Amino acid sequence: MSQDNEVRYLCVDRVRHGIAIFAILAAATASAQTGSSAPAAYLGFDRNNYPGDQNLKVLRQTFSYTGFWLNHPPSAKTNTWSGKRKTLQSAGFGFLVLFNGRLYNELKSVSYASRLGKSDSQKAVAAARREGFPARTVVFLDQEQGGRMLPEQKTYIYAWVDGVTAGGFLAGIYCSGIAAQEDGGAIVTADDIRQNAGTRKIVYWVTNDACPPSPGCGFPKQAPNPADSGIRFADVWQFAQSPKRPEVAASCSAYNPDGNCYPPGIDAARRLHIDVNTATAADPSHGRSR
Repeated sequence: MSQDNEVRYLCVDRVRHGIAIFAILAAATASAQTGSSAPAAYLGFDRNNYPGDQNLKVLRQTFSYTGFWLNHPPSAKTNTWSGKRKTLQSAGFGFLVLFNGRLYNELKSVSYASRLGKSDSQKAVAAARREGFPARTVVFLDQEQGGRMLPEQKTYIYAWVDGVTAGGFLAGIYCSGIAAQEDGGAIVTADDIRQNAGTRKIVYWVTNDACPPSPGCGFPKQAPNPADSGIRFADVWQFAQSPKRPEVAASCSAYNPDGNCYPPGIDAARRLHIDVNTATAADPSHGRSR
């Protein structure tokens, strides 16, 4: 954000000073009324398979929102979330709307990656409309591979972002917030994508399940802020994954002995494992119909 222009008259400076003091006092009053100065954050979950209508009431006791796949999740042959938006909204959930993107070996070349990004963006827009998500819902591209994005990957991502934006929706990306080592230092995928995005507006959902900063497989009453992930511009932070990744989350606690993270109120024997997120909004994709 650009800096204010230099104040040229003392009277203007005093007016601005007074407005600033008023804003500070108002914020302090609001903080005192809520009993906390910490920004609000909300817990949510995501998983590849729909959790079942019978589990929504219990899940809603802990979580404000859920992931929602628009196409087949990674390694899946079907999409069990299809047609469930109204049911989830009626149960009180907000959304993290997801579109499964392409792996590097599918992109072939920069020119092909561009065409594929445009084609996939059209599929994402069509699916979002078909499911009844309103215009300007944030649709997150699932970018599973981390580290520095190669030219083909960047071309695909930005072509997809441009297509989703042109289709009347907002573009987001799910990507790694963990530093990956490379020759000459380390690179964080979220930083790499953001630094090369130009003027594009992208909403960031980052994953960092290393402890710290992650609290592990936990469901704190005061959800951590997404910026606590180490990515200050993140709107969503996935801090626990199922199954637990031993190479990243070896020191994390509260996972089930089988390595998965299970939600409160549902018997672990039912194997309803989840990934856990925190976000700056109870409906991070703004996907509820108005």
